[in-house]
Amino acid sequence: MSQNNKKKSFIELGKFLAQFSLDASKPNEAVVFNDLFFDRFENLIKESQSHNGWFTPEQVYFAVQSWAKALTEENLNQWLSAYPQMAKSVKTVGLVLAGNIPLVGFHDFLSVLVSGHKVLVKTSSNDQKLLPFLAEYLGAVSPELKNQITFTSGQLENYDAVIATGSNNTARYFEYYFKDKPSIIRKSRNSVAVLNGQETSEQLTALGEDIFRYFGLGCRNVSKLFVPKGYDFKAFFEAMFAYQDVIHYEKYAHNYDYNKAVFLMSNFKILDNGFLTIKEDNSYASPISSVFYEYYDSLEEVKTRLETDRDLLQCIVSNNLIEHSIPFGKTQKPELWDYADHVDTLAFLFDL
Repeated sequence: MSQNNKKKSFIELGKFLAQFSLDASKPNEAVVFNDLFFDRFENLIKESQSHNGWFTPEQVYFAVQSWAKALTEENLNQWLSAYPQMAKSVKTVGLVLAGNIPLVGFHDFLSVLVSGHKVLVKTSSNDQKLLPFLAEYLGAVSPELKNQITFTSGQLENYDAVIATGSNNTARYFEYYFKDKPSIIRKSRNSVAVLNGQETSEQLTALGEDIFRYFGLGCRNVSKLFVPKGYDFKAFFEAMFAYQDVIHYEKYAHNYDYNKAVFLMSNFKILDNGFLTIKEDNSYASPISSVFYEYYDSLEEVKTRLETDRDLLQCIVSNNLIEHSIPFGKTQKPELWDYADHVDTLAFLFDL
């Protein structure tokens, strides 16, 4: 099956996904196989929270719309233009997926297939429904593609390479278990924002999207702020109030209450607005409902620190203060060519 035909299949998938939104899902007569899939997918989105309590309809619709916007002919052409048409030879690539946010493993799934390989997928127990459904839709659009997709609930077997995502602890297991195969092993990473006090209220409100989207569970969520000494958090907290409804979600509220209590019992100094705590801390990984911050004397100091810790970081957000940083509000809207951990997945796959 040619790469061009595979690309067309994913474009059709993008058109299918574009029909679903939180405001109102509406079928488009031009989308193929709606009679078989539209109502089923709408129901699956609404039921996702029963499979994973963090997968509220709002968060799943956001993920679906993000992929709908990514899977266009223009985006796919731009992404694939720098690579060969197909892999040197067809391999079976195993995927061990995370399940922290909806469809978090879809990019790896897409990459394996458009590079010309077969994919063997082990989904996370926290996200077992969405990707298999999209694979079923792709199989209807292209029966030939269906034969290149396998899901397994057990250990991976009969594979030639692997891409595995997990925590730092599971990554050590992956590195040992997959040591004899070509692999990409992804560990825990965090994202940071660098502020200088000149940000507009609009930019700070957009930063709230980077913090609160998916309840802060993604590696692309901002969990740490670098701020100049003497920084006044008043404008930051005022901007965060746009997201105050997050406290009405029970799982988030439980985390907020628990983590705030732990901070207070440990006599840590925190700032709190009723749904978000911020704490001065050198670490990058803050708990849910909290963001760490660290003061700096100069931007050069921050740049050096970020370069030293680059393997711990996924995204850096700023108002052009840091080279190659991401604008506020964009961390959870990556392009197809924005690779996780800055590892070129397609280059790895084409070289197999």
